[in-house]
Amino acid sequence: MKKVKQVFSGAETATNGVLSERVLPRAEHGISRRDINDNALKVLYRLHNAGFEAYLVGGCVRDLLLGQTPKDFDVVTNAEPEQVKALFRNCRLIGRRFRLAHVMFGREIIEVATFRGHHQEDESLGKQSSHGQILRDNVFGTIQEDAERRDFTINAMYYNIADFSIRDFANGIKAIEQRKIALIGDPETRYREDPVRMLRAIRFAAKLDMQIDDATAKPIKTLASLLANIPPARLFEEIIKLFISGSGLKTLRLLQEYHLLDPLFPILTPLLNDPNSKENAFLEQVMRNTDQRVNSDQRVTPAFVYAALLWFPVEERCQTLMMEGGFNSYDAFNLAMGDVLDRQIQRIMIPKRFTSVIREIWQLQQRFPKRFGRRTYQILEHPRFRAAYDFLLIRAEIEGGELEILAQWWTDFQQAKPEERKQMLTALRNNESAPPKRKRRFRNKKPPRQ
Repeated sequence: MKKVKQVFSGAETATNGVLSERVLPRAEHGISRRDINDNALKVLYRLHNAGFEAYLVGGCVRDLLLGQTPKDFDVVTNAEPEQVKALFRNCRLIGRRFRLAHVMFGREIIEVATFRGHHQEDESLGKQSSHGQILRDNVFGTIQEDAERRDFTINAMYYNIADFSIRDFANGIKAIEQRKIALIGDPETRYREDPVRMLRAIRFAAKLDMQIDDATAKPIKTLASLLANIPPARLFEEIIKLFISGSGLKTLRLLQEYHLLDPLFPILTPLLNDPNSKENAFLEQVMRNTDQRVNSDQRVTPAFVYAALLWFPVEERCQTLMMEGGFNSYDAFNLAMGDVLDRQIQRIMIPKRFTSVIREIWQLQQRFPKRFGRRTYQILEHPRFRAAYDFLLIRAEIEGGELEILAQWWTDFQQAKPEERKQMLTALRNNESAPPKRKRRFRNKKPPRQ
């Protein structure tokens, strides 16, 4: 964390009796414009020059104070979305629940939000469900009201482009120094407004290596079931943030600790009751490997993580279909894949571009043991071979036995020269009986149903 002076010489004013504001002049914090994205600065300055207030807010301010490079730079202003759009030709307005302006610079987007206010009686602007969840939220207000509407104290800090000061409304600096994740306001009320805040608390604690404040942590287990009210499409994006941020292993353990995995993956959690089980060991190793790849700037696909999270439910469902339904292993496995994905999509919407990859990773696990002639080369040339092979390696590492022998064979086969590959296949054929050729069967057509 960059050095922040402990003396606050700026103004301290009451905010509706709830929050108090502290202003840190430029000399008392370590944020420099050199660390701020150029396009974010363009947006800030154009808003400021047009007579509007303009601030960096939330995670980017927090990360800059921690000495980290922010992933995104979010801007907040007193300009309403239509006024922002009028200032930027490269702007589009999005969202119904939250009306936002996206200012686009090629593939980069700077998100601009208007200060949020407190809810009014007008349902066309703000609306809540019977559970207290916010369904619509286009009520605009002041910066003080916006700070009260922020979720965590570490996210209620504003960098002012007008004088380069930081306005801290909820002792966010202190929370960073204490390494505490704490909600603003009553935790139960805030979780009911938006249950995803429970997942955000977990994500920040894992990502920033901080502890969740006792008062903030206490209601989570009781209110975990409220995640069932979140649209499946929104949960998909949240899961990506949880597991593909470089701290997936810590995240997995915290989700289990606070009973948040069950409302997200109800078909998985019954298999994780034993902390020493192969299922737990497998998932932890997948998360450990994923964290290493993310932190090394290597590519990671969400499909691999989902394939791992749902692998053992597929295996269990396959066994059930074989024992109770009388299906052969091939048909049972194909049916199991469909059943598990259909059930999971009811909770978390997984786009088809990922479910197709998930299926291919799983199907290759069934094909890997079948190493006969041309079939082996077809597997090797499969577009998902590398992901499926990595999946096999983790399975072998955890389960050992025949899987370990199989994984080593495929490792050797990839590294072997063409002639050596032929010798490996010949040796395999001599040691194992080739699969019997299927006899063509002719069946009489069944009479049509009457």
